[in-house]
Amino acid sequence: MANTPALSTSEGGEADAGSKISDSFSFLDVLHANQFKGEFVEPQHAEQVEVNFYRGAPPNWLNFYISEQAVSDGTATPFIKRDGYETLKDQIHLRRKGPGTSTIKLFHQQGCGGTTLAMQVLWDLRKTFRCAVLTGSTLDITKVAQDVVSLFTAGSHGHQKTVLLLLNDEFILEILQDRIMEEIAEQDIEIDVPVVILLNCVRSSDGIIHQKERSYELKQKFKRKMRKSIILKKTLSAREQADFDMKKEELGRRFGDRCKQFHGFNILQSNFSEGYIRNACSTFEHIKRTNKPLKTQLAAFLCLLNAYAPGSYLLESQCLDFLRRDKFGHLSLEDQMQPFSHLIITFQQGERSEKKVCMAHTMIAQYCTELLANAGVTRSDTTRHFLNSFCRSYVPPCLLGFIKDMLNKREITVIEDPTDGIKQWKEKFSRLIQDITNREAEGKSQSLSVLMMASNKFYEVSLFSQTLARFYYIELEDYYNAEIWAKEAKRRAPWSSFVADTLGQVHKSHLKNTSVSARPREILQLAQKAIEAFEDVEKLAKNEHVKSQQGDGNIKVLRALNTRGLFGYLEVCSLLYDHLIRHDELWKQVLTKTVSLDSVLQSIGDWNIVRFKELINSLRDLVEKRFEFFDTFLTYSYSVVKKADSSYISRKTAECYKKYVGDAEPNDQLQKSFHKLKQKLSVTSPGVLSCLERCTRSDTKDIAIWWKEICQHEYSTTHALLNYILANIMLINMKETPSSSDYQSSFTEKMPLAPEMQPEFHMLALLLCWPTDGEDNLASDLHHLIKNILQSYEQEYKSLFQSRYLRPLFFLGPGQGLNRFVHRRNLEILWTQDALKASNTNWRNDDIFRDPTVQGKLLRVEGIVQNYKLYAIFGDTEIELDANRKDSLWKSGHVFFYLGFTIGGPVAYSVHRAEEPSERPLETFDNETDCSQWTELKPEVEIMEEVHTYSLQSESGNYECSESALRWVCKETVSFRYQFSSWERFMRKPVCMDYIPAGPLMDIKVTDGKLEEVRLPHWICTGENPAMSDIFRVLHVDSSGDYLEQVSEMTSSHVKLNQLDFSLRGAMILKKLGLYLKVFADVLIYMQITSGLTLHVYLVPHDPLIQQEVEKKEKSDGFRKIRKTSPIDPVQLESYFYLSTDWDTAEICPEKQQFMLERSDTNFFEVVIGNEKSDFGNLKLKLEVEHRGGKEKDTVWTCTVGTEQDT
Repeated sequence: MANTPALSTSEGGEADAGSKISDSFSFLDVLHANQFKGEFVEPQHAEQVEVNFYRGAPPNWLNFYISEQAVSDGTATPFIKRDGYETLKDQIHLRRKGPGTSTIKLFHQQGCGGTTLAMQVLWDLRKTFRCAVLTGSTLDITKVAQDVVSLFTAGSHGHQKTVLLLLNDEFILEILQDRIMEEIAEQDIEIDVPVVILLNCVRSSDGIIHQKERSYELKQKFKRKMRKSIILKKTLSAREQADFDMKKEELGRRFGDRCKQFHGFNILQSNFSEGYIRNACSTFEHIKRTNKPLKTQLAAFLCLLNAYAPGSYLLESQCLDFLRRDKFGHLSLEDQMQPFSHLIITFQQGERSEKKVCMAHTMIAQYCTELLANAGVTRSDTTRHFLNSFCRSYVPPCLLGFIKDMLNKREITVIEDPTDGIKQWKEKFSRLIQDITNREAEGKSQSLSVLMMASNKFYEVSLFSQTLARFYYIELEDYYNAEIWAKEAKRRAPWSSFVADTLGQVHKSHLKNTSVSARPREILQLAQKAIEAFEDVEKLAKNEHVKSQQGDGNIKVLRALNTRGLFGYLEVCSLLYDHLIRHDELWKQVLTKTVSLDSVLQSIGDWNIVRFKELINSLRDLVEKRFEFFDTFLTYSYSVVKKADSSYISRKTAECYKKYVGDAEPNDQLQKSFHKLKQKLSVTSPGVLSCLERCTRSDTKDIAIWWKEICQHEYSTTHALLNYILANIMLINMKETPSSSDYQSSFTEKMPLAPEMQPEFHMLALLLCWPTDGEDNLASDLHHLIKNILQSYEQEYKSLFQSRYLRPLFFLGPGQGLNRFVHRRNLEILWTQDALKASNTNWRNDDIFRDPTVQGKLLRVEGIVQNYKLYAIFGDTEIELDANRKDSLWKSGHVFFYLGFTIGGPVAYSVHRAEEPSERPLETFDNETDCSQWTELKPEVEIMEEVHTYSLQSESGNYECSESALRWVCKETVSFRYQFSSWERFMRKPVCMDYIPAGPLMDIKVTDGKLEEVRLPHWICTGENPAMSDIFRVLHVDSSGDYLEQVSEMTSSHVKLNQLDFSLRGAMILKKLGLYLKVFADVLIYMQITSGLTLHVYLVPHDPLIQQEVEKKEKSDGFRKIRKTSPIDPVQLESYFYLSTDWDTAEICPEKQQFMLERSDTNFFEVVIGNEKSDFGNLKLKLEVEHRGGKEKDTVWTCTVGTEQDT
């Protein structure tokens, strides 16, 4: 008898889920902890499920149960674990210690086992988590969140358990995370474990996977042990290949010749061999174009579907209906489809679902489609025949979706450019339409025919008419028919701004490609049609946006304001300007409203243009209005769906704006200042706040001066004072002195501000009144100031930005006055190390705050979390704040965070527990505690051909080498040896380009026993900043290639090796703009007495090899070493050092030396004292470091040297 479905509990047991709970989830397929336990599975059914899986059917939970039972019975080997399996499990387990919600992505290609891997992990963790798969529509985010919370809390009190949710939609992750935490707060649920871990299985193209692989190391520079994504590679590793080969032998013993039809398995086992696929598809090599049997036609349909819509299928009932016209229609589908049956699979997902039919593998479908095309069965013929055969009356929604994908889905193409790096763009049409167009005779006509048929078949679906219109104007430049079909698409979806946009694009393209000989009236006529079309798009977009905010409370995905109409308007105006100016330079004065149209009509020579007078007169004002919209829109927010808005939009809108602003300056001095500000895109507050991204220091100084001039005018407004102060904050962030210091008092005199004033005013008031570091007694009512900005934002911007993420504008740093406000752009430059790179920083995930250089610019604020709310603490006062990530408020208690300011008010970023300075456990020790754990051992040293080899042997315990400070842990007797190696030959390798040595490079070889743990020494001063571990790496030099390993644990003197496969290993650290590294160094002194006294004084890192090289060189020159203590404190890398003595006659060369690791063994100070005395007595040496300003020096080391010193 089957057991009642059970859910795992927090105590590690199982709780009865009950049928009521199990059936209550609208969107979740729940995997129970005791799935199939106690159920009897028919052996014949179990075998068929297993065979289908190996042939290529998608996995289901029964596959894993059957495998598990077979392993326990000893009749089969376990499911093959791909290389990403353990990593994915480890990453999921790490997230059990994390915030209330977290995500991890699994990137994979079609047919390489990504979904199987994800489901395999869920199956194996079903007793550790409450596992489920998201099955329903993702539009109703609220209901999905409610289902997740219900699963989390299901069962009796105290049985809460983290949910592990598998989903395929990567666009809803952050929205869903926020909504889940809102649901937890609304239900007032107390939690002490994470609510959900979202496992996002993302099917990606070859290009996207290649991009992920190539850029992985760059993107992981500041990641900790916790990774954001796992990449399942298509190519098998040697270990995987061995496992697949072993499994193939087992399947051969169990299933005999049937294994030859296990194409899903065999393609993987053969490492995607083209030869295997060619042999498997040989049945299709002799197909003729004419008189094809129905089974051949159906096989061609399935090939086409699976080749161009991965994951697609036909229902078995549809296939049988199609074949019933054949005389063998009474036979089973498998029998009727011979000899193609071995390439086709029939499977069922769920007891209540219909059986589905598809090709065994995407690569088989693609290859067969190519064979058919070569035989004359073209893609276009197959598509038309398929539409006629399967789209006669009712078309199931799933099939309509597959057809939409085939004919309309445009893929992302990724290439690697040697100059510009990774480039990606969206293709103009679907892969099928592009293949028909480019690879068939009269391809454009064939594509047109296919799209025409689809549009006529689905006469209520606008998408096909849209694509048809696009094909007409892009491929054929037939604007007449393009306009007809764009209007037809509008008729089918008159409410859709996205559909209406197609008509505007048709007219815009027509204008763009119009002849250079076209007359101004023809140009204006085309422009007017395009402008009217885009104005219609704007109107529809506003209606959509308003309706989306008046819904039932569900969060709708992809319902942000459609700005295509606004952008299209500016593109048309820019094209119109260029066309008219090319015709006659007089148009420049007309379009910039320097002169009126009436005054130049005679010179232009076409009186009929007067009918466009209203349009022409409106252009400049409407261009300015739309540009200011985009400037506000992109400065204050970015899309929650995309990583960032395209810099293309900013650049193109600015270009159009500048054209219509023009160069002619007004005569009035006040208007002249405004005109100059418009030319610099700084006439609005968002424009001023963007100075760091698009203005030079000189430009920003001018902008501040112009705003000052406007402020001093008798008709000046508070708005001018606001922008003047903001301009000065920009100057301070550019390390420039502000133009005046009397502006703050002028603004504060106008406080309290009226509530109806714009949010920019309230934001500045909040900045000026925010307490300084250590100020507990609040001088201003922060509660009131925050309330004002929230109310003002709600009135001015909330509806516009509702479905977008608010960018931080400033962050609170140390210091006083305006100097403590750090602009967002300065932190982005530190993070990306590129001041010229356009920002695409994802502020939403808080990753940037893991960078120690970023942390060094900010002030850490103290706060407390209570009942899912965050409060900043100032003495006895608590101020409620929004948190950047709601999942950071999952646990009550004392916290720290960084304070940022958006246009909507103050926001807390990187909220972390007082006892957890980082998001993951990081092992750090102070020196005293650290040293006491290790027993020091002295190595045996063997020198052969000037190479030192150090040998050590130890019993069970924790040890440290006295020579190198290398540390190790062993549980048994172990013997090993090591040598030091030079960094020089590795520093020019690409893998090391962005890093510098952080410790000695060591070649370790274990000769007997096993090391359980190894810690490499480093010479970097990490201070009390555990985030320094983010920029440490360990170089691995192997025969298979060199790579950098992330550091999981760091102490003040060591980094822990994650992988104990030994060869050359050494600690490295990232070179970061703005990060001033300090290292622990030694001073080496060498003396020679001939006619006088000569000293060589070196400053070198704690690298034994470097010191050995110095020793060798100096001894060969006749110098002897003087042993002296080294600097106690670490010294600044790349700083300039000065050496001085108390002897006036001493000559020291050079005057100063820069401390560089790569030159530390050759750069030294030489001290020479002539033979004016035979007894030099005691000579005092002093080493000083120059401050970065260059005006002062600090003493870092002193000693006294005598001629009789011991060596």
